[in-house]
Amino acid sequence: VQLQASGGGLVQPGGSWRLSCAASGSAFSIMGWYRQAQGKQRDLVAEITSGSSPNYADDVKGRLTISRDDAKNTVYLQMNSLKPEDTAVYYCEVFAAGQGNYWGQGTLVTVSS
Repeated sequence: VQLQASGGGLVQPGGSWRLSCAASGSAFSIMGWYRQAQGKQRDLVAEITSGSSPNYADDVKGRLTISRDDAKNTVYLQMNSLKPEDTAVYYCEVFAAGQGNYWGQGTLVTVSS
């Protein structure tokens, strides 16, 4: 299984950005995004399970939206109203029963003026 994430970059506070992550192989029941700021642990941002409502970290609710396209085996993270504290390396993660979980390589999003 390979995960190809794209879309990291520099964005101004209050701006928007979108990340995507395409997974090879079979379908995955859970697809999600984590992030790790410098000097901090990796934390869940959002995850989405087939047929269920997404789950979000409290500090991103209302600003970040996760979605998935199962035909493309791709998960997206639309980020709006970005804050400097959203600066982090963002990792996509997928899980399938019987296969376990897999991580993308990480992509840096920097929110700064």
